[in-house]
Amino acid sequence: MSLPSIAGIHHLKFNVSNLDRSLDFYATALGARRLPELDHRHPDGELFAYILEIENLGTYLELRASPERAAREAGLDPVTFSVRTHSDLLAWHDHLEAKGIHHSPVFTGVLGWVMAAEDPDGRHLRFYTLETHPITRDFSTDPYWLGD
Repeated sequence: MSLPSIAGIHHLKFNVSNLDRSLDFYATALGARRLPELDHRHPDGELFAYILEIENLGTYLELRASPERAAREAGLDPVTFSVRTHSDLLAWHDHLEAKGIHHSPVFTGVLGWVMAAEDPDGRHLRFYTLETHPITRDFSTDPYWLGD
């Protein structure tokens, strides 16, 4: 029996402790734009999630108000964004630096270059280059940003 097909990723969802603080972070860090017509509300009208659009992501990002879950996700790195070149990664580094966003240096990965930024709930967002270098076993290590 063959498997049914998967069409792609519908959306990403991050649990956050504060919707507005996270919206500000993702707008500043990644140029995210809130789509208010897609806000999620309980039947009583209480807002519980924002839907964001990020240029070239290819899917939506949901920020869901859930402080307890957000606290448990601190330190996780649930997504790695691709950037085309090492130069593009350096430009992201400079952008995050200029915006005062906590981020790593640019590291050498096994096949490309990588860096990470930290969102307000301590989640690590990685950026990895599509541009490659020869496979190396002399890659960067950093327990905080890259894990053990």
